[in-house]
Amino acid sequence: MAESVKVGLLGLGTVGTGVASIITRHQKELQHQVGCPVEIKKVLVRDKQKLRESLIQDALLTEDPYEVIQDQEIDIIVEVIGGVEQTKDWLLAALNQKKHVVTANKDLMAIHGAQLLKSAVENQCDLYYEASVAGGIPILRSLSDGLSADRIKKIMGIVNGTTNYILTKMSTEGSSYEEVLKQAQDLGFAESDPTSDVEGLDAARKMAILATLGFSAPISLTDVSVEGISSISDTDLHYAERLGYTMKLIGIADRTDGKIDVSVRPTLLPNEHPLSSVHNEYNAVYIHGEAVGETMFYGPGAGSLPTATAVVSDLVTVMKNMRLGVNGKSVLAPMNEKTLKEAQEISSQYFIRLRVLDQTGTFSAITALFAEFDVSFEKLLQLPVEGEELAEIIVVTHKTSKQTFDGLIERLKNVEVVESVESSYCVEGGN
Repeated sequence: MAESVKVGLLGLGTVGTGVASIITRHQKELQHQVGCPVEIKKVLVRDKQKLRESLIQDALLTEDPYEVIQDQEIDIIVEVIGGVEQTKDWLLAALNQKKHVVTANKDLMAIHGAQLLKSAVENQCDLYYEASVAGGIPILRSLSDGLSADRIKKIMGIVNGTTNYILTKMSTEGSSYEEVLKQAQDLGFAESDPTSDVEGLDAARKMAILATLGFSAPISLTDVSVEGISSISDTDLHYAERLGYTMKLIGIADRTDGKIDVSVRPTLLPNEHPLSSVHNEYNAVYIHGEAVGETMFYGPGAGSLPTATAVVSDLVTVMKNMRLGVNGKSVLAPMNEKTLKEAQEISSQYFIRLRVLDQTGTFSAITALFAEFDVSFEKLLQLPVEGEELAEIIVVTHKTSKQTFDGLIERLKNVEVVESVESSYCVEGGN
């Protein structure tokens, strides 16, 4: 191993600055771990003239990515600049230069992870991406190492801090979605354009990565069914609480008899479920293994230093592999073929909120339709709508297939006594 390991850093934003800070300030601990100094040799930035508080000398900055990638003294490329297509080309070029890669880029790994992993194997290079999912929680390493002897049946979790913060505040303060979103933006928890977070796209990318690793099958972003939180009302949350549930945006990857379903959707959890107690911007991932049973990983899902800690931990792993001469040996391509569940093979409990005519025969008409679809009630509320000749019926069903449920909802929309289907959500962790 060289007298020092030299690192090329692509990006010096929030996470990149955190990486530089940890490498500089924790040099003693890093040397103890890997047996030699760690040196940042070059840093790619978008604008060298930008004023920045950084531990990096101006002489190390460049606006040319290939000045970093093609530097023969650099051993490892750390990518924290973001982007997808152009960044993919840079990392493929780095791997072809026999440089190991550490990335925090969930979008990149969800879309092009298979291609990058294949290139890493071909070039006998390491490619680690722990920071791409759940920030400071070591969930990918836990799946690939700590639980490697188990067969994972289900992964479910809160993997987006922005939506968890919004739903927490809506539930605890009784505020509307719009009010809490603005508050989250003012505090920096939500972007000015929050679409990726609130519509579930960010969580979907992370679930694609988790499912690919957990099930060793090539799950792509297009395999994930996605529903966001923007249509959730404080009324929904009020009724959920009254029935003993907490609303969360949950990513679920489930494998049954070799068939897989991956989704991101607003979900009602029983209040006693461990994920119900995960509040504000925190993340948690709940794993069901055949041997280990149920385990949960909890921690900050984003932020400069938590994410940078995951990046530098991957960096340490690469350097240890260099020392042992085993780089590229731990990169595993998916071994299983992908078989996705059909709608009739996906089952869940459901919460349904109906606005109906408050008259004789309404309830019997609705129960008759549920009976026709062989869907039974677990919980039921019926309440008058103040000032109108209407009532709200809130139902939690027993388990039924997605195909059956979708058909039931379509029929409910056309029942004469039903004014509207106000909302419907999956219920997880019940009977």
